[in-house]
Amino acid sequence: MKEIVLAEHAGFCFGVKRAVDAAYAQLEKAKAEGVQLYCLGELIHNKNVTGELAEKGLKIIADPAEAEPGARLLIRAHGEPEATYKKAKELGLELVDETCPLVYRIHKLAMDSEKEGRWFAVIGDAAHPEVQGILGSTGMALGAVYSAEEARAMAEANKDKAITLAAQTTITKAKFAECSQIFRETVPDLRVEDTICLATKERQDAAMKLAESSDLMVVIGDKGSSNTRKLYEICSEACKSVIFVEKSDDLDLKLIEKYNKIGVAAGASAPERIIKEVIATMSELITKTNQNEEINEMAAFMDEIEKSLKLPGRGEVVTGSVVQVTKNYAVINLGCKKDGMLPKEEAALEEGQEMTDAFHEGDEIQAKVVKTDDGDGNILLSNKRLQSGENWEEVNSLAGSDEVINVTVVKEVKGGVIANYKEVSGFIPFSQLSDHYIESAADYIGKTLPVKVSRVDVKRNKAVFSHKAFLNEEKSKKIAEIWSQLNVGDVVEGKVMRFTDYGAFVDIGGIDGLLHISEISWGKLRHPQEALSIGQIVNVKILSMNAEKGKISLGMKQNNPEPWSVIDEQYEVGQIVKGKVVQIKDYGAFVELAPGLDGLVHISEVAHKRVNKISDELAIGQEVDAKILDIDKEKRRISLSIKACIEPPTAEEIEAAKAAAKAAEAAKEEAPAEAAPEAAAEEAPEAPAEA
Repeated sequence: MKEIVLAEHAGFCFGVKRAVDAAYAQLEKAKAEGVQLYCLGELIHNKNVTGELAEKGLKIIADPAEAEPGARLLIRAHGEPEATYKKAKELGLELVDETCPLVYRIHKLAMDSEKEGRWFAVIGDAAHPEVQGILGSTGMALGAVYSAEEARAMAEANKDKAITLAAQTTITKAKFAECSQIFRETVPDLRVEDTICLATKERQDAAMKLAESSDLMVVIGDKGSSNTRKLYEICSEACKSVIFVEKSDDLDLKLIEKYNKIGVAAGASAPERIIKEVIATMSELITKTNQNEEINEMAAFMDEIEKSLKLPGRGEVVTGSVVQVTKNYAVINLGCKKDGMLPKEEAALEEGQEMTDAFHEGDEIQAKVVKTDDGDGNILLSNKRLQSGENWEEVNSLAGSDEVINVTVVKEVKGGVIANYKEVSGFIPFSQLSDHYIESAADYIGKTLPVKVSRVDVKRNKAVFSHKAFLNEEKSKKIAEIWSQLNVGDVVEGKVMRFTDYGAFVDIGGIDGLLHISEISWGKLRHPQEALSIGQIVNVKILSMNAEKGKISLGMKQNNPEPWSVIDEQYEVGQIVKGKVVQIKDYGAFVELAPGLDGLVHISEVAHKRVNKISDELAIGQEVDAKILDIDKEKRRISLSIKACIEPPTAEEIEAAKAAAKAAEAAKEEAPAEAAPEAAAEEAPEAPAEA
């Protein structure tokens, strides 16, 4: 059976997740404050993630000078050399530093080495931004090496210097060990720091272990990702067949079908949703393949059983010689260790005819085996059932065709059920009894089912039927009919069937479409179940259709106008509105007026008093009334005031509050000081002496 195994450590590492989460949060903040957010180079090496961030407003620049004055600049997890920080400060840019703590540790190591008068070198890719940032944090950088030859040349040229040697966080253990050993053999005053990220080590070890036991390894990640390329190299050393994919569309399903155990590893910049989509695509193919293998194994199993039998089996047509005849039966020699018994009730007799009239010793007759043992050690025969031979010919002619016949399920046996078509008994494996998994056939006994004939062995009177093949064909016809009736732009009714982290699958009349989480609401959702429930009936719009892949993308938020496009129809300056607090920041609180439409209550607009901490006044989820102070459609900003909806305190109330504050302060000053420790010790009872 085929299987898919995901490596124990795969996907976003701590540093990448930290940077990505920060980018999304900073984009929201920048949008609310009307500030542009820039990132110095791509945030991570994954086009899917960077593309989504770009759609939300993140701009990629190569130099701080490309940013607008007063803008915000995001420093990615790779880190930057010291010169970048100085330049950004000179340009008046606000820095959001998301350098991975593990990378910053190497920067600090380089700076401390310089203070000690030590030169600094890195085992890593000199073109990688992480390595460039590290080397740029010290004035005593020797550079980076990535091969034994480069390590030998640098070590030989600088063997008289005091050197600190570190590693790029994503370098392989083997590469680090090889290059550092050369330095150890050449440089007397050497300090080696193993700065490979633990998560990288765990990911590489897990991938190597899985690759050793897999027939095929699938490595997921962006082609531009250094750590993913290294993961690919590691897997290639342990597994003969390795493929590199960025998303599920890159999979070669014909290639996947050839292998039994498929291992999956993912680089540090591979999002969880892409890993799940790749595995789901392969799982669907493997499920179909396993079902086909089950049918083939069952057929082979039946053949082996038949080969092991020395006596004719039930239903088999045999030829024998009559050796004895009585008025109630005839004994037939079948040429095997058991004789055949043909009772009167199973004999093809004309009306009024006796057994002794129809059969004589020495006659050669054909008959069908009814039972392999009649209870007395004989084979029970019937020659009146030979007419069923015509039915076998009919069934045989239908084998492998699209013709459908109706069979009656008569009993459950090991691995499936026996079903009859006229005089023909056939086998239906459990895997072919339905289009979904079943544990028991109890509900099918006695029912008539439409089936296709999968396989027939006339000589042995064996047939295999498939009800699932009929169901799948009907489903395919229905799906084809549904596809022909759907068009991009149609709004259709659907039923929510199941959830994933990235969306919901909706049944739109017999086929499922994906309602991505970003298409459910104009507002931001953390999980689709925040807006939907299983079984819920919803109206969805068809956004795209791919008949070849059988994929339909749906949208629900499109049923309502984008909030900012109709804001003039619903909101105006001076209006009192109700909303829910959805986010609290140091400078204010964001209040959701409608999905996709948030307003900012600045800290100065929360109450008629000085507010030092907003969480003391408001809580996430709290319903509030607020007044609209300003609407900026160009920057998509709404300014709100909660205090404008609250009566200001009277002069008497203000004076009373001041007086109360003074009284409290005075009482605090007059309170007696705490007893000195010495005095307290004198008053305390003496502890009993130890025994």
